[in-house]
Parts: sequence; C-alpha cells; structure tokens
Amino acid sequence: MKDGVNGVALGVFVFFFLAVTVLGFLAARWRRAADEHTLDEWGLGGRSFGTWVTWFLLGGDLYTAYTFVAVPAAIYAAGAAGFFAVPYTILVYPLIFTFLPRLWSVSHRHGYVTTSDFVRGRFGSKGLSLAVAVTGILATMPYIALQLVGIQAVLDVMGVGGGDSANWFVKDLPLLIAFGVLAAYTYSSGLRAPALIAFVKDALIYIVIAVAVIYIPIKLGGFDEIFKAASDKYTAAGAGGLVPAQAGQWTYATLALGSALALFMYPHSVTATLSGRSREVIRRNTTILPLYSLMLGLLALLGFMAIAAGVKVTNGQLAIPQLFENMFPDWFAGVAFAAIGIGALVPAAIMSIAAANLFTRNIYKDFINPAATPRQETRVSKLVSLLVKVGALVFVLTMDKTVAINFQLLGGIWILQTFPSLVGGLFTRWFHRWALLGGWAVGMLYGTIAAYGVASPTQKHFGGSSKEIPGIGEIGYIGLTAFVLNVAVAVALTFALRALKAPEGVDETSPGDYTADAGDAGVETELPPATADASH
Repeated sequence: MKDGVNGVALGVFVFFFLAVTVLGFLAARWRRAADEHTLDEWGLGGRSFGTWVTWFLLGGDLYTAYTFVAVPAAIYAAGAAGFFAVPYTILVYPLIFTFLPRLWSVSHRHGYVTTSDFVRGRFGSKGLSLAVAVTGILATMPYIALQLVGIQAVLDVMGVGGGDSANWFVKDLPLLIAFGVLAAYTYSSGLRAPALIAFVKDALIYIVIAVAVIYIPIKLGGFDEIFKAASDKYTAAGAGGLVPAQAGQWTYATLALGSALALFMYPHSVTATLSGRSREVIRRNTTILPLYSLMLGLLALLGFMAIAAGVKVTNGQLAIPQLFENMFPDWFAGVAFAAIGIGALVPAAIMSIAAANLFTRNIYKDFINPAATPRQETRVSKLVSLLVKVGALVFVLTMDKTVAINFQLLGGIWILQTFPSLVGGLFTRWFHRWALLGGWAVGMLYGTIAAYGVASPTQKHFGGSSKEIPGIGEIGYIGLTAFVLNVAVAVALTFALRALKAPEGVDETSPGDYTADAGDAGVETELPPATADASH
C-alpha cells in the first residue's frame, strides 16, 4: 500500500463522484410525472423504463460494489471454489424468463408495488404477506451495509480517512459524506436516480474490466504465469491447486443452485423489474442480462491476478482495490476506484427504496394506517428509505466487517424461503396459505439455527453458509437444505389443511392477469396503489 493519500486517484474518484451526484439530483426532472407523490412514481420510476434503462438498472442492482470486491476476493483466498458466482448467474436467467414476465403482468394489472402485495392478493393472507415483507427487509439491510463496506475499502486503499490512529469521526468522515449524498438524492429522485446513474456505473465497470484483463496480464507475463502463481499458492496452502477438492463439489453445486433461486427473490431485484414499461421489456432483459455473466467471469480472474502480482493484505476485501493501485497508473486507478464506489451507490439506493416500499405497503398500510393516501405512502417510504440507510451505516461503523459479510450470507438463506410463496404463487394456487406460512417458518428456523452453528477460524457462530446435509452426509449450502424442508412442509400441510377444509382465502387475480401486457384491453396501466387497494 502506498504511503499517504494517492492524490491523483482521489482527484479522479471525486470527479466521478460529483458527476453522479449531479445526475442523481437531475434525475428528479427526468420523465417527471404530473403527480409524483405516489409509490408508482417515486418507488418504481412511473413503471416507464424501456429495455436499455431496465437492463442497466437490473445490472446495477445485481452486480454491486460488493460483487466487484468479493467475487475476486473469494478467488484470491479460496481458489476456483469462488467461481460459484459464475454458474449461478448462468442458471438464473432461464429461471427468471419463466416467472418474471408473469410477475410483471399481474403486478401491472393490480397495481402491486412489492412481492408482498402479490402474495397478499394471490392467497388472501396478510400474515403470509407480512412474513415475506419482514424477510425481504431483514435480508436487504446487511446487503446495503456491504455496499458501504465496498466504498470504505476503496477509501482505505486511497489512504483517505486518517488511518487507524485517527479518531472515529475523521476516519469515517469520507464515508459519512458519501452516505449523506446517497441519502439526499435518493430521497429527492427516488428510483430515477439509480436508473440514470447506472449508465455511468456500468460503463466504468466494463472499461475497467476490459483494461484489467488485457493490461495486467501483459505486466505479469501472461495468463500462464498468473495461473501458475495461483496454483502454487493453493498447493502450498494445502488447498489442492486450482480445482476444488472432491469434498467441496457438493458445496459448490448447492451454493450455485441455491444462489440462483434466491437472486431474484430480493426486493431490489423485483423493484427494478416492476419499473419496466411492458412485459416484452422484461422478456428481452432476461435474454440480454447474461452479458453481465461474461463480465463476472472476467472479473473473477482478478483474484488470480492479485496472487500473481504479490498483493498482500490482511483483509481479503482489499485485495482488488490494492491490485488496481499497484498495477495501474494513478489516474486510471482513480477510474477503477470510481467504478467500485459508484457500483455501491446504485444498488444501495435501489435496495433502500425496495425495503422502504415493503415497509410502507405491507406493514404501514396493511397494519398501521389502512386509509393512507398515495401522498402519505410516498412520504412514509421516503422517510423509511433514510432510516434503512442510517441503519446500514450504523451497522458498518459499529460492527466488524466480517460480521456484515456473515449476515449477508444469512440474508441469502432467509430470502430463499420466500420462493415457494412468490414463484409457486405465480404458477399455481394449489398451496394453502397457512401451509406456505408454516413452510416459511420451518425454513427460516432451520436456516438460522444451522448457520448459527457454523464456526470459522475467526468466529464461533455464523462463520459460513455451508453445513452437512441431513440424510446425505455431504457438505452443502444451508439455504438450499432449508428450502427443501420449506417445500416439504408446505406440501404436507397443504394436504392436511385441504383435508380439514381450512379456509383458503380469496384470490383476487385471474388467469389472464399473468399474461397481460401494457396495451391489452382491461389492463389498468395508470392504476395507482391506493386505487388498487380500494378495489380489492
């Protein structure tokens, strides 16, 4: 790490940061609606985004600063096992092609803003809707925190913040400033801000990765030397070389599959999806989003490059920022740092909006103030989005970073337990609402207890997301095991509750809702959330 502040890199970083800040505030004027005081406008961008805006928004949503830092960091620390992120993003796109257009259509027809809105309407159960909402909020909070961790990693490598000897205020002041800017333009512009900034973010990331996979290997003597250095390191560490040992193959496969099932259960993924203006926009996006998987595969190779470049860090999350500072000219290191920093701002904004929408629609409106007007809903959602970001900031400033990472892993286990209610509900009404709630509870309980019992060299609890699969004896992803238990319980309870003729709840949707497009007759294209609720 270079001594002192890297002034050139910091200057370039600040330039891009200021540029996206201006864009964030200008976004409030972009496609401004006649009535901006509705969740459709503030929280979903007026449901007006076309194919490319939605593509950049979803890409900015899914490929975050933490992805940029953590995926190659996993390769740097553990070898090819860290590549699980590449197959899971390949698996996820055919999966979402089957259900995201259906979710968009039924949400457009009924004015649904969140997944919990759909679950409540499909199964006639506020209790199940509340469970999905609370799970979404809990899973999103540490995810937002990790975006701030990504910004902090970049600031540390640039030498900003005064070092460990500085008092907490001086050390964390740059992060506090970044947080304040993020909170201000999200409050002002809603989803339009990250949608506009995502263009800059993705362009920077593509440029940085394209340069890195050409420039760095040339400086290091080619990919043969890079792979040899990585293989030597893993062999010396007893990790078995580049290829994971046979004992780790179940872990690799179940983690990839479970992560694929969970990715589009996150509230921010759904928020970006529902901002599209037509069903065809969503279908097209599922076919072109795999371009990001290509980028992710190249990004993962940076972990091997960090090994070959001799990067030594005590915190693996600093490996890639440190690689950039060591290998790039200072000015281009600043561009790379800006890509990571802006890559944190976009998803953090979308995540806070998504969590706020869940609270407003499915807790505040359903249980606190059922008569809330669209203006009241929007005001509450704006305030909650600020509180969510404050909570994430406190999390980052007061807790060890490894704790934040482990809670994000736990969030993935939790969010996967909403899959039967959401995706199952999009294709069938066979499951009983109470059975889905029971399955969710079992999955959440098992997943949390199992994750609590996982130890690591540095922690007694929540030290990882893999454990022995009951009845199989192999080490696998806890979230997928919990999901299987969830579905098994839901199926068994559905048979039992149907035999007992338990009340089913009212399904307010119809078969035609799931294939409707914006231009179809009868589709309520301008239906605000409050009106939709009044018609239920």
